[in-house]
Amino acid sequence: MTQHVDMWFDSVCPWAWMTSRWLLEVEKVRDVQVQFHVMSLSVLNAGRDLPEQYQELMVKALPLARVALAVQRDHSEQLTEYYTAIGTRLHPGGEELSDDTVAAALADAGLPADLIEAGRTDANDAELERSHHEGMDPVGDEVGTPVIHINGMALFGPVISPAPKGEQAGDLFDGFAKLTAYPGFFEAKRTRTVGPIFD
Repeated sequence: MTQHVDMWFDSVCPWAWMTSRWLLEVEKVRDVQVQFHVMSLSVLNAGRDLPEQYQELMVKALPLARVALAVQRDHSEQLTEYYTAIGTRLHPGGEELSDDTVAAALADAGLPADLIEAGRTDANDAELERSHHEGMDPVGDEVGTPVIHINGMALFGPVISPAPKGEQAGDLFDGFAKLTAYPGFFEAKRTRTVGPIFD
């Protein structure tokens, strides 16, 4: 029986990127169907007292979330491809959070160039907030991205580095799915000792 996995991401988050690469690997070794959705770290952190450097990141991140939302809304069948394109450029590629990077990612994914205009307007911010809250509300406001829903049950995480491949990816998914399914499970954590390892 196919397990339906929904993951919420903000394009700028390297940890969400790692988790998304793992889930795409899981699709190869388990009967799993993954669908990506847009959340926004800018929406999540609105009104919070943040360090200046992180506030600047949120300002730069918002246009990217708006463009991803436009892809989700108008070209949902290409959202995975777009997320792969923008994430590859931002994370292993180390490109800037800029219009040029977004434009190149849209081109990589075969999407209309004018989608970049969505990043320059707040006209769809209510829709962005709806997409964000659909993913985030079931896990509360003490977490960020990635958030995963498996068969309707939600958890933050997993935060992993590097993303496992092959059967190891499947094994991790099996365990995470069991944790997610238990409604009384809330938290498991250890200190991160490495950053995102892109391979």
